[in-house]
Amino acid sequence: MSVWDEVVGQPAAVAELSAAATDPSAMTHAWLFTGPPGSGRSVAARAFAAALQCPDHGCGHCAACHTVLSRTHADVREVVPDGLFIGVEPMRRLVAQSARRPSSGRYQVLIISDADRLTESAANALLKAVEEPAEQTVFLLCAPSDHPEDVRVTIRSRCRAVRLRTPAAAAVAEVLASRDGIDPEQAAWAASVAGGHIGRARHLARDPEARAQRETVLGLPLRSRSLGDAFAFAADLVRGAKAEASALSEGRDAAEREELGIAMGAGGVGKGVAGAARSAKAAERELEKRQRMRSTRTQRDAIDRALVDLTGFFRDVLVAGSGADVPLTNPDREADVRRAAVEWTPESVLRRLEAVLACRTALDQNVKPEIAAEAMMTALHRG
Repeated sequence: MSVWDEVVGQPAAVAELSAAATDPSAMTHAWLFTGPPGSGRSVAARAFAAALQCPDHGCGHCAACHTVLSRTHADVREVVPDGLFIGVEPMRRLVAQSARRPSSGRYQVLIISDADRLTESAANALLKAVEEPAEQTVFLLCAPSDHPEDVRVTIRSRCRAVRLRTPAAAAVAEVLASRDGIDPEQAAWAASVAGGHIGRARHLARDPEARAQRETVLGLPLRSRSLGDAFAFAADLVRGAKAEASALSEGRDAAEREELGIAMGAGGVGKGVAGAARSAKAAERELEKRQRMRSTRTQRDAIDRALVDLTGFFRDVLVAGSGADVPLTNPDREADVRRAAVEWTPESVLRRLEAVLACRTALDQNVKPEIAAEAMMTALHRG
């Protein structure tokens, strides 16, 4: 066992990172992990952090490896955005921490998941630290690509790039079966329809509701018979995303409110109670703001998963219509795919595909989800 067992289907990246962890002359202070969704960017960054802290360079069973992989190591910090972006304040705190010497490990490692979500001011704060890092500090940034729109050129130019690829379905199925204990047949199905996204495959294999939601979404293109259907399906899509976000947030939000109340001395008496109450109100408002942002992101992520499924469906229709001998993204929907390929012209399939992509762009630009979904479903109905 080693920390690299968690990095699925990335032999080239593992070889490069393992060599850097072993040989100080191959190290650099800033790394940029890029790859498609589900390729394991954050997993690879965390495994690399464990290898850097491990006396045996990633054995997988020592205290350093265990604490890094469980996110409790004192010298490994990770920034994961709760909302739609990473603001300047958490980045300033991270930069301040980056100047410290390691307390117990070999390096001070700072992981920034979704570095493409950095605001301009947050990116500027990070740039200073990356330009002039402390001697034993390592920055690990993760982003979908190294395009300037994802990561600023000034930061990207100071990082060593590690490019991950989409894992093969067989590799994903092997991980689900051997590591997660999922039935091999179920694991193979989930891996075949998840498009190389390990987290998505695991979710589909384990959660019956996720499988039902996927079935509903992939049935939309052929079920929409009227403009009324299009608006109704758009409303269902957004309503389902909100319900999923609410289910995920409810318990966590309540726990956070309870923890904040305890920290602020809720129910206390005596001197200073009034001042503490005012401080508690301000802290509650800040917490509610963060929770709303997190809920918004969760809703949009849920909608985006549905849009990715639809994108795969229309891609399959184009493949089937062209007669190309390549695997389908959704092999379990082959009958619907071939029916659509007969009923629709290639031009109309492309228009439908472009409507889905336009909906994703609109959501990225903060268009109200209901409006973006209605525009998409209307375009899908019209073809």
